[in-house]
Amino acid sequence: MKKPTAVIEIGSTGIRLLVAQTASGGVPEILDRSEQPVVIGRDVFTQGAISRSTLLVCLQILRRYAEQLAAYGITAAETFVIATSSVREASNRDPFVDRIRVKTGFTVRVIDGIEENRLMYLAVLGAFKGSSESLKSKDSMIMEVGGGSTELMLIAQGRVAAAHSMRLGTVVISQQLNPQMNGREDARRYIDEFIRNTEGTLNNELNLSKVQQFIIVGGEANVVAREAGKKISDSLWKIWREDFERFVLSIQDFSPELLAVKLRIAYSEAQCLYLGLLIFRQFLSLTNVKSIIVPKTSIREGIFISRTAEDDEIRQEFDEQVAASARNLLKKYRGDEKHAEYVRETSLRIFDMLKDELGLGDGARRMLEVSAILHDIGMFIRASDHEAHSKYIILHSEIFGLNREETTLIAQIASYHRKKCSPQSDPEYKALQRSDRLAILKLAAILRVADALDRGHQQKIKHFTASFSEDSMTIRTGELENIMLEKIAIADKGDLFESVFGYKIVLV
Repeated sequence: MKKPTAVIEIGSTGIRLLVAQTASGGVPEILDRSEQPVVIGRDVFTQGAISRSTLLVCLQILRRYAEQLAAYGITAAETFVIATSSVREASNRDPFVDRIRVKTGFTVRVIDGIEENRLMYLAVLGAFKGSSESLKSKDSMIMEVGGGSTELMLIAQGRVAAAHSMRLGTVVISQQLNPQMNGREDARRYIDEFIRNTEGTLNNELNLSKVQQFIIVGGEANVVAREAGKKISDSLWKIWREDFERFVLSIQDFSPELLAVKLRIAYSEAQCLYLGLLIFRQFLSLTNVKSIIVPKTSIREGIFISRTAEDDEIRQEFDEQVAASARNLLKKYRGDEKHAEYVRETSLRIFDMLKDELGLGDGARRMLEVSAILHDIGMFIRASDHEAHSKYIILHSEIFGLNREETTLIAQIASYHRKKCSPQSDPEYKALQRSDRLAILKLAAILRVADALDRGHQQKIKHFTASFSEDSMTIRTGELENIMLEKIAIADKGDLFESVFGYKIVLV
């Protein structure tokens, strides 16, 4: 039997541990859970930095977790540790992460909001697996409210339409606005104002009035599911909308102390409960759903699935969602979808032909796919120098499933898809680490060839075969009337491919 996997999440209100091993279907079988409260969010959202006293508490908790994990034969180096919005926004995040590494042996990875969305989606996907409920072919909204941010995903007919990380969190509201607020009514008004400012954008991405599934994740969601919901599978609860509304109203005047006693929850959870449910409730009001689904899962299960999943179905589903998010971004900027799809298919076909000699990591194919879909997105701004505009749009967009580092590499790849290509003279390129520079060179070289094969944006070369000799790659197109434009484009854009792979491209 494989050694269990350990995951630690350093959040705004607590440090949480999960120990699990893979069960049937790739979903985690939970062996151990622990949670210890900590006030990182309070420090950061009032003072801007994590205090020394809070750091000492974090070190104490993590040392205790290290002892707990030793019983499973898991070392600190083998444990995957993430930190979310509160650490991300701390002015002293680097010294904080460094002290944890030096004093406990745990290496902390600070993730961005879009990566939180990715992990939340994987967790929800795992919770839905094997149940009668489905994420496919439905319009859904998935939400998780944290201390520092709210993660929201919109699913259109089973495909990701948008993913957002919004600075709307329970600790942010309670700490930053408390001195100016006269009670929970002001909190509700603040949340309403925030939602009004984002409602138009969300409705442009998905008609919220037609949402069929409203899915909420997290500690507050688990509490209301236990108190007002009904279990419908091993990992899913359903709450009727009226029961949810009734529960939120019933606790609105309770103090955190009373909530902790009545609901048998930690005081740190009780402090955030009403605000978290209020955020869910106000977003719920934008939809017409009759019930709410609560998966019994968390971002930690998402990390476990991300790191251990051997299920090809989960991996394929995730890659399809990343591509769907990129297509929605292209549609938003009125891109040429037929050309983008042709370049995507051709790029991936060439990538697969070269797979044995690429020497790239697992995420390379996904990055090439997104680069191909978005390479011309800058045409929305201006045709001339549109590769630079493509780079800008990609860098400043949220693409589901991609972290900031991957998005940066994709922007670089897209920026080299036209004109004479010399990345080595680009200061941004030279500043990257060697493995990233090689990935950009190889993927940009493939993208340039695929783009050249549709130089006229008419998809004339629908079928082709490719063969390799010692020094050339021959692309045979079959019987076509005139491919002179594509031959010129290959001669112009094949330079990088020849330089990187050593193959001269011959189009016949």
